[in-house]
Amino acid sequence: MNDVDVLVVGAGPAGLTAAAYLARFRRSVIVADGGKPRACWIPVSHNMPGFPEGITGEDILKRMTSQAQEYGAVVETGRVQRLERDGTDFAARLNERTVRARAVILATGVSDRKPPIPGVDDAIERSLVRICPICDGFEATGKSVAIIGDDDMGLREAAFLRTYSDRVTLIHVGDGPAPSADEAARLGVEVLVGSVEAVRLEGDHARCLTWGGADRIFDHVYSALGTTPAVDLAVRLGAAVGADDGRLVVDDHQATSVPGLWAVGDVVRGLNQIAVATAEAAVAATAVHNELRRVEGMVVRD
Repeated sequence: MNDVDVLVVGAGPAGLTAAAYLARFRRSVIVADGGKPRACWIPVSHNMPGFPEGITGEDILKRMTSQAQEYGAVVETGRVQRLERDGTDFAARLNERTVRARAVILATGVSDRKPPIPGVDDAIERSLVRICPICDGFEATGKSVAIIGDDDMGLREAAFLRTYSDRVTLIHVGDGPAPSADEAARLGVEVLVGSVEAVRLEGDHARCLTWGGADRIFDHVYSALGTTPAVDLAVRLGAAVGADDGRLVVDDHQATSVPGLWAVGDVVRGLNQIAVATAEAAVAATAVHNELRRVEGMVVRD
């Protein structure tokens, strides 16, 4: 006998949205909350639809958790340590017990490669160090902005931030060659070559001591060091991942290459936006419910 219809792994915006949809479809759902998602890092989001005055990441998660629980979804603190096939279903090891589910939605997200600067976590909470220019580049309008990067992503992010400011500097810290001076100049981006150790967080600004001895001060620092997708559970089941970014490959209904396994949010694509993650969760939850109805013989036959 199955413990639940659906196990959702991850309690960020994507996982909680999927849980709310499934619970309203009258499916039994357990959400495995494996720890703070990336949304916890949001000091105030002005990019969340419906909240023009802004909303904190913590409040977003509280509201979404409450909504899912209102309809009967169970949100349980604990990390899924193992996920295996159990016939046509799945068996997950959660909090020293086995949870069996007919379908699984992975909303495991990604982890940011933060610059190794003392006090960086506190600086992210204060919006001095930022990790998503799509989310909050608007708030950097007219400010002095630095981007820490170690590959070509740094220059691409710096070029994007030129949308908002003409004072954009790329601090290239990688072992590889720095972007060409001509290309950087064409984009209106200054390039400094140095190390993360040359960047210090001081109060409400960041200070960078360049190799030439110049002292530079920035209002905001963006990290363009990339992310690591949490795909281990899916990969052990044989799920396909993209060759370029290591994220899970899904179809138009968010289904992975493993039957019965869906994936949503940052773990499947690189835009890393709450609006995108929740939309994918709605698609996946509906697809899961319809697939279970098909197995139950509750669809009209052609």
